[in-house]
Amino acid sequence: QVQLVESGGGLVQAGGSLRLSCAASGRTSSIYAMGWFRQAPGKEREFVGTIKWSGGRTYYADSLKGRFTISRDGAKNTVYLQMNTLKPEDTAVYYCVATTNTNHPIADDRRYDYWGQGTQVTVSS
Repeated sequence: QVQLVESGGGLVQAGGSLRLSCAASGRTSSIYAMGWFRQAPGKEREFVGTIKWSGGRTYYADSLKGRFTISRDGAKNTVYLQMNTLKPEDTAVYYCVATTNTNHPIADDRRYDYWGQGTQVTVSS
């Protein structure tokens, strides 16, 4: 089992920045990749991006490239989501995810075995 704990959410003005963190514990040696999804009120859950634990290759939703950056600290078993130039439409609950396999496409939420509890990000206009 892998446990994920997010932190860093909050309220920010449009144009501002925020960094989310996600600390993994448990069987972290089994992790293939970690990443983020988000869900806005009344909308479907949306893929944000992921990072391969070995090598650090990143993948992002096309609509978020250039504003969002995912990184990792292997020593701390932690992944980060740096969000810049935030917009009101970025308001959502952000979920940290981890996968131990490659059974589904990267942006498919079925690929991810473990989910954090979510952290709220609110961007005011």
